[in-house]
Amino acid sequence: MARSLKKGPFVDGHLMAKIEKLNETDKKQVVKTWSRRSTIFPQFIGHTIAVYDGRKHVPVFISEDMVGHKLGEFAPTRTYKGHASDDKKTRR
Repeated sequence: MARSLKKGPFVDGHLMAKIEKLNETDKKQVVKTWSRRSTIFPQFIGHTIAVYDGRKHVPVFISEDMVGHKLGEFAPTRTYKGHASDDKKTRR
């Protein structure tokens, strides 16, 4: 179920404050966050946000196409290594 339109998009206050502070000073530095649930706003464009995936912070460079999506969409939490190969030699 999608979020109600009357509520508007969600972004954590501390993340928005950090981005606005960087926009005022025109600095481009990596912002670490654990907030995968935050929606990407137009103010984030051009910044690199390190999103936590459960093990490490994955750097995500924000572009115009990402606006409206969640930060967690760009930092996958599961790594798929593939199924084990079918080794016929060990079955003998």
